Amino acid sequence: MELQRYFEGFNDRDWEPEAEPDGEPLRLAIVGLGGYARDRALPAIERTARCETTVAVSGSPGKIETVASRFDVDETLDYEAFHAGEAVEAYDAVYISTPPAHHLAAAETAAEHGKHVLCEKPMDVNSDRAERMVEVCDDAGVALMVAYRLHAEPAYRRLRELIGDGFIGDPVQVHGAFSLDLLGRTEGSATDVWRIDPEVAGGGALMDLGIYPLNTARYLLDADPVAVQATTAAPDEAFDGVDEHVAFQVSFPDDAVGSFSASFNAHRDSQLKVVGTEGRITVDSAFGGLVDREVVVERGEMHAEFTGPYVDEIEEQFEYFGTRVLHGESIEPDGAHGLVDIAVADAVYESAATGARVGLDG
Repeated sequence: MELQRYFEGFNDRDWEPEAEPDGEPLRLAIVGLGGYARDRALPAIERTARCETTVAVSGSPGKIETVASRFDVDETLDYEAFHAGEAVEAYDAVYISTPPAHHLAAAETAAEHGKHVLCEKPMDVNSDRAERMVEVCDDAGVALMVAYRLHAEPAYRRLRELIGDGFIGDPVQVHGAFSLDLLGRTEGSATDVWRIDPEVAGGGALMDLGIYPLNTARYLLDADPVAVQATTAAPDEAFDGVDEHVAFQVSFPDDAVGSFSASFNAHRDSQLKVVGTEGRITVDSAFGGLVDREVVVERGEMHAEFTGPYVDEIEEQFEYFGTRVLHGESIEPDGAHGLVDIAVADAVYESAATGARVGLDG
């Protein structure tokens, strides 16, 4: 089994149909204009061929003004106007980039008007609300995609193929860690405070950071957890009410085990490791998204290091979403996929509160 063939077509878009979509790009309404939307998502959309931003929605006149001056948008709306259905003819789909507690309302409005939905992760603050989002989109017959950008990143697509083909044998362990200094005590200025508001964010480090190693492990193994054991801590009073640190172990089918951790108050770290019966894969800078990913693949005496060409996975994500919607093709990761992560998060918090191992319905 040769490793080289997995990386020869590193940037191949295996999701791309042979024929280009006819007509104009998919027109997007960007709902929520926080820093991530302004600095990462909107510039990425501007570089794509299959999506364009035509409507910007925010409750902040200042953010609206900033976006209108930087990007060529046809319409700007506040939330009240958006939910009232103004300018619905100006967009085909919505990209929801608000804090999680506001995701459902935006998705309900989009579905009501027959607009497709690309929703940032996590889908919402709990399973009941995430299930409602899936239901309203299904009932309206619109696509619902959750913005797990790493699914579009070529390195992870190639590694999923490699693991699926048994290159490292049967996966038995997955380890993932993601941490940063949220309040900027060592890295600069403070960031958005909504991330430590449990009513708005649904939690703390788990919901914002721990979702990444969990979901990436699910994607690479093509498997979902069946049980969870977890612990959380918040020794710093700034994180009162949310998890400052979280560590959790999940059991996958076929006896594979995942161990994941996340922190809002630690040195920046972003690592992923998959250990199999015959080999091991290590990914450095696994979740950050702004640097080249360094991949090490080991099997027996073989040790191979690979740093792929930089690919903006956010841009790839929008190219994927636009292409699949314009072609009427199925979309992954869909709402059902995202719902699993919310169910796991609920189980993590239950386990941390009770000290018990929590099973998950398959």
